[in-house]
Amino acid sequence: MRLELITIVVDDYDRAIAYFTGALGFDLVEDSPSLTNDGRPKRWVVVRPPGAETGVLLARADGPRQARAVGDQVAGRVGFFLRVDDFDAAYERMAAAGVEFVTAPRSEPYGRVAVFLDIAGNRWDLLGPSDG
Repeated sequence: MRLELITIVVDDYDRAIAYFTGALGFDLVEDSPSLTNDGRPKRWVVVRPPGAETGVLLARADGPRQARAVGDQVAGRVGFFLRVDDFDAAYERMAAAGVEFVTAPRSEPYGRVAVFLDIAGNRWDLLGPSDG
């Protein structure tokens, strides 16, 4: 058993792809035409960190209810966790690419952490190994 995908609801496929592949360094795994349950066109867009098994399905909001969820998928909490081997390098690369960090890097018993916002406004932890 494994977790294959999680969904993040976004406003625009192409801007979300650019953010996840450019600013975060994810791979674009799939971008295929698809249909909604009632037959309207949509896209099946999957990104994931290099080497990861679990991907992120970027789903464009469809209707007012889904639009309200953009950026608030986990009610303002940190709901996504990106683990990196080299925290400082990842932090500097992401900050230079325009990623908005809402906390400064800090050390915790579980490692280095800084909270950032994705393109939709959801909160993520950037996590790395402990300092020492």
